[in-house]
Amino acid sequence: MPIDYLNKKKIMQQSYASCFRAKMSLMSVFLLLLTTATFAQSKDESAIRQVMAGQTEAWNRGSIDDFMKSYWKSDSLMFIGQSGITYGYTNTLNNYKKNYSDADKMGKLFFTLLKIEKLSPEYYFVVGKWFLKRKAGDVGGVYTLLFRKINGQWVIVADHSS
Repeated sequence: MPIDYLNKKKIMQQSYASCFRAKMSLMSVFLLLLTTATFAQSKDESAIRQVMAGQTEAWNRGSIDDFMKSYWKSDSLMFIGQSGITYGYTNTLNNYKKNYSDADKMGKLFFTLLKIEKLSPEYYFVVGKWFLKRKAGDVGGVYTLLFRKINGQWVIVADHSS
């Protein structure tokens, strides 16, 4: 075989090998970025799940004040329930205390998370079911929550429970 043919073949093989290495490097970078993004998302979702678990624990020991710590302490907090729309942290807290004035009315709270969706780095949308097992009669329904990260903490800024 002529030398030119062998040189061209060697050059092409080296070119393919370089291209393959470049593709593998790009794939590695892509996988690293994907893993990092997934980890960050999982960290936020985990924090929101912890907030919800903390709410359940607080409710089940009869502490509405601790249950409400997961809500935004602002007049702009919005709670939508059977009685309509309530604005503000204090108004929402007072409604909880009025409607769940004793252990029999509070019962034991159970949440079932159906969906946690990242809307942006600052907001998450959460959908689930709630259930109260209680002496005053069991009740339950569904909820949608809008979580916002404020000062490094995930808080509920809007709650629609029915």
